[in-house]
Amino acid sequence: MIPASWFLALSGVLFALGVLAFLIKKDLLLMFLAVEVMLNAANLAFVAFARRHGLLEGQAAVFFIITVAAAEAAVGLAIILLVFRRKKTVKADEISVLKG
Repeated sequence: MIPASWFLALSGVLFALGVLAFLIKKDLLLMFLAVEVMLNAANLAFVAFARRHGLLEGQAAVFFIITVAAAEAAVGLAIILLVFRRKKTVKADEISVLKG
């Protein structure tokens, strides 16, 4: 049986990598993927805590986070697609204003 502390350590590493990628990368798609990695790291932490304490509330929270993440993915990708159609780039440095 793998201890819950290993899952929490993995969650921390994934979250740190997501934050680092979000701060370093300048491409909107990669920044979006970094946010998704951070959400998955939070989900892993919720499940690890729920497993450690034997409760189902953490797993219920993960269900709602996954639902919100799916909606966020659809809206986020639609916004990135619209920005690409208007500006012909997805580089965050080259997009200074989002006005038409």
